[in-house]
Amino acid sequence: MTRTHMRSRHGRTIARVLLCALVSASAVFAQAPVDSALATYIASIRAIDSHAHPMRPIRAGTAADTDFDALSLDGLAPFGFQHRLTLDDPIWRRAQNALYQTDAWPATTDSAYRAALAVTVARAVAERGDQFPAWALDQAGIDIMLANRVAMGPGLDAPRFRWVSFVDALMLPLDTRAEAAATPDTRALYPKEATLLKRYLLDLHLARLPSKLDAYVRAVVIPTLERHHTGGAVAVKFEAAYLRSLNFDNPEPAIARRVYARYVAAGVPSHADYKRLEDYLFRVIAREAGRLGMAVQIHTLESFGAFYSSAGAAPQLLESALNDTTLRGTKFVLVHGGWPRVNETQAMLAKPNVYTDISAMDLILSPTVLADVLRQWLTEFPDKVLFGTDAFETDAAQGWEQAAWVASMTARRALAIALTAMMRDGEIGRDRAQAVARMVLRENAIAAYGLKDR
Repeated sequence: MTRTHMRSRHGRTIARVLLCALVSASAVFAQAPVDSALATYIASIRAIDSHAHPMRPIRAGTAADTDFDALSLDGLAPFGFQHRLTLDDPIWRRAQNALYQTDAWPATTDSAYRAALAVTVARAVAERGDQFPAWALDQAGIDIMLANRVAMGPGLDAPRFRWVSFVDALMLPLDTRAEAAATPDTRALYPKEATLLKRYLLDLHLARLPSKLDAYVRAVVIPTLERHHTGGAVAVKFEAAYLRSLNFDNPEPAIARRVYARYVAAGVPSHADYKRLEDYLFRVIAREAGRLGMAVQIHTLESFGAFYSSAGAAPQLLESALNDTTLRGTKFVLVHGGWPRVNETQAMLAKPNVYTDISAMDLILSPTVLADVLRQWLTEFPDKVLFGTDAFETDAAQGWEQAAWVASMTARRALAIALTAMMRDGEIGRDRAQAVARMVLRENAIAAYGLKDR
């Protein structure tokens, strides 16, 4: 059997598994009329995941994986999660059964179930080793996952996994103690960025920062972005909304140079001064990323954190930067769709270099709610909407592989609901519905990130 035939047969097998999962899920998901043939077609599409945090398999005796995020949320004050992200929602048991056949287990207490699940997951990781991440993608019908990570690792290899690096630290070369003091959340988060910047400097064999801003850009910012690009990064990621508002103004370069020169050796900038420097460096980083052919992802979502500013994450705050003519060579992806400000996101999609994805939305929202958002966006900008999962690890009861499955099933169901409604209302025909499904699940990501179709 040829490799092509093997891939084809494997693809058909995965499609059957996904279709069975979607049919099973339809009995428990909120009901909405879905065209069965369209649902079958959607289940067959090997998706490209715009945004996720996959974990490398941990071998016995090796250190824990800490590179899955630049701003891991450990150390934050307790905060609430949306209901669908909690283990109280039955979607997680369905994911666990789909991946680990837990329905066949004897009835037991929740604590015993979770202990058994932890053992089962650990055994699956140990048995599959570096193949576990690819197996996880196959279960969710995902061909390629864009991995938001500080660094990649064993098992997260191209072409199935593509790197998205973090760049907020490059905006923060000065003392951030005053910035960190803003909230209990930022007190925990800013030191993580300082540690990452030190790591980037070490990668460049630099013991200290240059004394002038232009030299910092030449010696640190550009070489770091070039290292990431050479290392396989197809995009860079800003998590700035966890730290500050997304209103990136366009200060005079001379002002940013003065701020940098005054405080690079010592002292703590005022918030106003630091913002001017950050705003300037944001544009420099975005411009250089575009020059290298890397897209720019920006976190836009209502949460997470007890002191997170949802107003500061509003998509329209980015309009000044997105209207910058010097940044039109850079493709921007508004990660998480700006939920719940989806109308603001839709307004930004009119700009020629702006996309959005549904990552996290397909974890937080039910398929019927997500379908309403998709129908709204797809009516106007079907070429700008990307599938994504935001698959992340909580513990053995909510591993990243389970999140990828939940998000994929939710997204496909929502897409089927939205496109079926558009067909039945006479807005599109079946061929167009199938084409839009391919665009959302795969083709738009190829365009946004400059990927080669496989």
